[in-house]
Amino acid sequence: MLKTIGVSAVEELFADIPASLVLDAPLRLEPALTELALTDYFETLAKKNTAVRSSFLGAGCYRHFIPAAVDAVVSRSEFYTSYTPYQPEVSQGNLQAMFEYQTMICELTGMHTVNASLYDGATALAEAALMSVRITGKTEVVLSAGVHPQYREVVRTYCRAAGIDVKEAGLTHGLTAQGSVEALVTENTACVLVQNPNFFGLIEDLAVLSGQAHSMNALCVACVVEPTSLGLLKPPGDFDVDITAAEGQSLGNTQSFGGPHLGIIGCKEEYIRRLPGRLVGMTTDTKGRRGFVLTLQAREQHIRRQSATSNICSNQALCALAAAVYLATVGFKGLRRAALLCTSHAAYLYKGLLSLPGFGKAFDAPFYNEFAVRCRDTNTVRRKLERAGILGGLPLGDYYPELENCLLFCATECNSKGEIDFMLEVLA
Repeated sequence: MLKTIGVSAVEELFADIPASLVLDAPLRLEPALTELALTDYFETLAKKNTAVRSSFLGAGCYRHFIPAAVDAVVSRSEFYTSYTPYQPEVSQGNLQAMFEYQTMICELTGMHTVNASLYDGATALAEAALMSVRITGKTEVVLSAGVHPQYREVVRTYCRAAGIDVKEAGLTHGLTAQGSVEALVTENTACVLVQNPNFFGLIEDLAVLSGQAHSMNALCVACVVEPTSLGLLKPPGDFDVDITAAEGQSLGNTQSFGGPHLGIIGCKEEYIRRLPGRLVGMTTDTKGRRGFVLTLQAREQHIRRQSATSNICSNQALCALAAAVYLATVGFKGLRRAALLCTSHAAYLYKGLLSLPGFGKAFDAPFYNEFAVRCRDTNTVRRKLERAGILGGLPLGDYYPELENCLLFCATECNSKGEIDFMLEVLA
């Protein structure tokens, strides 16, 4: 095998790893323990964990109430053990669940078509960028600095490998600078990518940004990292957005130390054949009975790799099922109620923080359930909260040097008034 690929030793396959990081001797490991001793050791380690009283962290991973029905359904073996439904005749239940998920996400986002999930929000946004290039034949994209910093890194990684130029539109008072977008969009721009609500929780003007993209024959891609906001805000489809990428973790999926998450991507009907990943369709059999199948399978597992729309080979079907069960359980009114609670709790926390000495506004624009505040010493604030068993907020200076003295806080329906009042007392 080494001879065939043109290398003389296995070590050559890892030549890109700096020599200083490569082990030059076996790892010095402790002698193996018995099962009883190992159990005692892990219990000792577990006792070092500290209990978290409450969390006010968001930034792409949110704590929401999950009805018991969600776990009851997704823990059924026919769902959590199933993978690719290549034989539709024996996978009707799984396929129907995916179809219902697609339908509900279409209604939520205002898109004509949604696929049966991708990995997570970041890769969904990157796939949306690649999809825009495939549709338009152009070779550059404009990416708002208001998009989640980690999402922007993933987009750059995908685009760099594909030879796509990424231009970054700046911010004005925390919002995408419309003048910057106008200056950057050219005849060679495939799409403009913007997040709403953006990384700071602020609500972008999608109508204007979409219009700016379309005025130069570019597509508009909207990223939704906190989809419960769509229980209150107009969906991207209402603003003539061409492609929507989203993170579905908030919809019935736990935080679980950061994963797994759920990638959502949808588009206008005219771009359906360019949509990556799986798409479930409804049909009828020879006896006129309703059935479900995978359709328009233009990915590399089904056709020649060089002709595929994407090399996405898997999805997050179980997480998508959780989202479908969550949406079916809470319904439109329940989702709207949760969104209103998120907004009111965040507003209460925001007002409380601004009433404390040393805190001030970072931006002056409407927000959903996340917001940034300025404070004299972010490290002191975070240490005070940590000692009280409270997580929050996120130091923005790690991602935006100009916001070195700012913290990002989040509140959801799970943050009670008592939790908020306690945190304000700690900081007071």
